[in-house]
Amino acid sequence: MVEIAASSERIINVSDIDPRHRHTIIEQLFRHLTPETSLQLIVDHDPRQLRLRLEARHGSDCQWTYLEEGPDTWRVRLQQNSKG
Repeated sequence: MVEIAASSERIINVSDIDPRHRHTIIEQLFRHLTPETSLQLIVDHDPRQLRLRLEARHGSDCQWTYLEEGPDTWRVRLQQNSKG
Protein backbone atom coordinates (compact mmCIF):
# COMPACT_ATOMS: atom_id res chain seq x y z
CA MET A 1 0.00 0.00 0.00
CA VAL A 2 1.30 3.45 -0.91
CA GLU A 3 0.58 6.33 1.45
CA ILE A 4 0.40 9.79 -0.07
CA ALA A 5 1.03 12.67 2.30
CA ALA A 6 -1.61 15.35 2.34
CA SER A 7 -0.49 18.88 1.58
CA SER A 8 -1.08 19.69 5.25
CA GLU A 9 1.51 17.12 6.32
CA ARG A 10 5.13 18.04 6.97
CA ILE A 11 7.58 15.19 6.35
CA ILE A 12 10.84 15.13 8.28
CA ASN A 13 13.74 12.73 7.98
CA VAL A 14 14.87 12.62 11.60
CA SER A 15 18.46 11.81 10.60
CA ASP A 16 18.70 15.41 9.33
CA ILE A 17 18.34 16.70 12.92
CA ASP A 18 21.25 16.80 15.37
CA PRO A 19 20.72 13.82 17.72
CA ARG A 20 21.11 16.04 20.80
CA HIS A 21 18.12 18.14 19.75
CA ARG A 22 15.82 15.67 17.96
CA HIS A 23 13.21 15.09 20.64
CA THR A 24 13.03 18.77 21.59
CA ILE A 25 12.58 19.90 17.98
CA ILE A 26 10.01 17.23 17.20
CA GLU A 27 8.07 18.10 20.34
CA GLN A 28 8.05 21.79 19.36
CA LEU A 29 6.79 20.90 15.90
CA PHE A 30 4.12 18.67 17.44
CA ARG A 31 2.92 21.46 19.76
CA HIS A 32 2.36 23.72 16.74
CA LEU A 33 0.19 21.22 14.87
CA THR A 34 -3.47 21.97 14.44
CA PRO A 35 -6.11 19.24 14.19
CA GLU A 36 -6.02 19.68 10.38
CA THR A 37 -2.24 19.17 10.04
CA SER A 38 0.14 16.32 10.66
CA LEU A 39 3.82 15.59 10.96
CA GLN A 40 5.37 12.51 9.38
CA LEU A 41 8.68 11.30 10.77
CA ILE A 42 11.08 9.03 8.90
CA VAL A 43 13.41 7.23 11.29
CA ASP A 44 16.00 4.42 11.08
CA HIS A 45 14.80 2.79 14.33
CA ASP A 46 11.59 2.36 16.29
CA PRO A 47 10.96 5.81 17.87
CA ARG A 48 9.38 4.26 20.95
CA GLN A 49 11.11 6.61 23.42
CA LEU A 50 9.80 9.65 21.55
CA ARG A 51 6.30 8.19 21.61
CA LEU A 52 6.48 7.65 25.37
CA ARG A 53 7.74 11.21 25.88
CA LEU A 54 4.99 12.77 23.75
CA GLU A 55 2.26 10.68 25.33
CA ALA A 56 3.52 11.51 28.82
CA ARG A 57 3.42 15.24 28.07
CA HIS A 58 0.36 15.46 25.82
CA GLY A 59 -1.75 12.45 26.80
CA SER A 60 -4.68 11.70 24.54
CA ASP A 61 -3.97 14.82 22.45
CA CYS A 62 -1.11 12.88 20.83
CA GLN A 63 -2.26 10.66 17.99
CA TRP A 64 0.57 8.36 16.86
CA THR A 65 0.20 6.14 13.77
CA TYR A 66 2.85 3.79 12.45
CA LEU A 67 2.88 3.91 8.64
CA GLU A 68 5.91 1.64 8.27
CA GLU A 69 7.58 -0.51 10.94
CA GLY A 70 11.15 -1.42 9.95
CA PRO A 71 13.37 -3.21 9.85
CA ASP A 72 15.38 -0.41 8.18
CA THR A 73 12.86 2.42 8.09
CA TRP A 74 10.05 3.47 10.39
CA ARG A 75 7.53 6.10 9.35
CA VAL A 76 5.20 7.64 11.90
CA ARG A 77 2.39 10.16 11.51
CA LEU A 78 1.78 12.52 14.43
CA GLN A 79 -1.42 14.48 14.83
CA GLN A 80 -3.03 16.51 17.59
CA ASN A 81 -6.53 15.47 18.54
CA SER A 82 -7.32 18.89 20.01
CA LYS A 83 -5.76 22.17 21.05
CA GLY A 84 -6.20 22.14 24.80
